[in-house]
Amino acid sequence: KGSRGPPDLVYTPFDKTSLEVRPVFRDLSTGQDFPLVRRVLHRGMTRALRRATFQFIRRHTSQRPAHFHALGRRRVVKAVWAVDRQLAEVSNTFDFLLQVTPVNVDQAWSRFRARRCEVPPEFVSRPLPVDPALLKRKLYRVPIEEIEDPTLAQLFRDQQIELDRRLTMLADRGTRRFLYGSLQLYGGVEPSLLAGATDLLAEIPPGSREAAPHGALGAREFSRLAEEHIEEYRRARPDLAARVEVRKDLVGLMVSRGVLLVGSSTRVPRSRVQALLAHEVGTHIVTYINGCAQPFRQLYIGLPGYDELQEGLAVLAEYLVGGLSRPRLRLLSGRVLATAMMVEGADFVELYRELVHKYGFPKRMVFHMAMRVMRGGGLTKDAVYLRGLVALLEHLRRGGGLDPLMVGKIGLQHAPIVEELEWRRVLQPPPLRPLYLDDPAAVQRLEELTKGASALDLARRRRK
Repeated sequence: KGSRGPPDLVYTPFDKTSLEVRPVFRDLSTGQDFPLVRRVLHRGMTRALRRATFQFIRRHTSQRPAHFHALGRRRVVKAVWAVDRQLAEVSNTFDFLLQVTPVNVDQAWSRFRARRCEVPPEFVSRPLPVDPALLKRKLYRVPIEEIEDPTLAQLFRDQQIELDRRLTMLADRGTRRFLYGSLQLYGGVEPSLLAGATDLLAEIPPGSREAAPHGALGAREFSRLAEEHIEEYRRARPDLAARVEVRKDLVGLMVSRGVLLVGSSTRVPRSRVQALLAHEVGTHIVTYINGCAQPFRQLYIGLPGYDELQEGLAVLAEYLVGGLSRPRLRLLSGRVLATAMMVEGADFVELYRELVHKYGFPKRMVFHMAMRVMRGGGLTKDAVYLRGLVALLEHLRRGGGLDPLMVGKIGLQHAPIVEELEWRRVLQPPPLRPLYLDDPAAVQRLEELTKGASALDLARRRRK
């Protein structure tokens, strides 16, 4: 009844040129297939045969393919386009982060402060524009099983599962079950990440300041600068579908489907303007536009687990333009700590008191930190900023580059799949490159990171 080990490859006795695979993917007593085992075997055999063919061609023919992936199928059958379109239709029906972010943050802060910060605030969420159950029905009608290409089939199947989890979380919004879905989607706070955040908090004292121009920009003024920055990208791509929108029902900044949303009450320190433009436009909008240029919609929607790399790239962009300040690193570390406390069961008031009294964060800042990790019923997304930065620094140390990661909204775990699809010419080179990578100072900082650096090293460099 199958085997846990690798399948045996044997020559068939009747044909010395053929290969036979023992049917480990099938129950021999009933003849029923094990679909998950068969799926893994299919992909593994495809890759192994492609490698063998690659070696044979290079040794025994005059052809010199650049990579074994280049031997893969380049034409995509209709079933792939149909699945891609249907998954995109489901995903485009809702905006997950908007649906779990409260619309009354400023009012809740005023009421929380009026109650001496001793009563948990009451947050109001947007009404759901969809019925999660009906969308799930549509989601699982998508015929992914009709895709023969094992690489694409796995990619779409992972996306289907991810959308399912997001829809479950929307249905569970406001309950404790929401947290369990968040742990599946974004993960928790692993001990190494918590230790790194704690080290940064010890390195950067409360009230840490860095020399910078005084003053702050309002939402309208920052939006104007963001529009001008987008125009610079539009010179390279005139049809660039990106814009800036000021909204009253939002606090802070958020990018949604190529649109930079700016809360009407947002104030941006002048010292943070370039860093935020590199973060929001140079990363989130650029990767969205690059994803839109690809044949598959999933590249702009976001592949499973893309948030960690996206936020890691965005924070790294802040560093490369010289805007990743010590207070900013302290904030990201505080978010990790807040997420860990929330997962361990701390309520809003307990979390608020701990971060204000023990770690010395400003009260208004802590309120927003607590809101972010408590929204929806417990969202662990805020831990991905520091985790993504740490993973990206390790990627650079191992010789990885940034350009391949800009193809769309992907995760580091998808880099090999993207590489394969690029070799097969299924994916195209990204049309946009972050403007900051043309800055000699940014290139020098990036080169220094390839020699090895930790988040703590970045904080210590800023102190010098």
